[in-house]
Amino acid sequence: MMGGMKAHYDCIKAFSETDFTEDLKKFEVPTLVMHGDDDQIVPIGASGLMSAKIVKNATLKVYPGYPHGMFTTHADEINADLLAFMRKSQQVAA
Repeated sequence: MMGGMKAHYDCIKAFSETDFTEDLKKFEVPTLVMHGDDDQIVPIGASGLMSAKIVKNATLKVYPGYPHGMFTTHADEINADLLAFMRKSQQVAA
């Protein structure tokens, strides 16, 4: 909420008009796709679900009722899940 109106507009325009499919197909590292199913800004069907299908061996974690800003509103749970995923990925790589 502290950014400028033009910067916000340009950011939303860029991410809503850019197709990242080819980039996602190139991922070769363990990838955790996290998405709240109540995200009113970036709907899960058009982003989280699609990304998890495109990225090879991605892990999808859906958070029921969580909003777009879930990394702020539910930081403790999100951070715990991120750490667990990283620890698991390190064990698999070792």
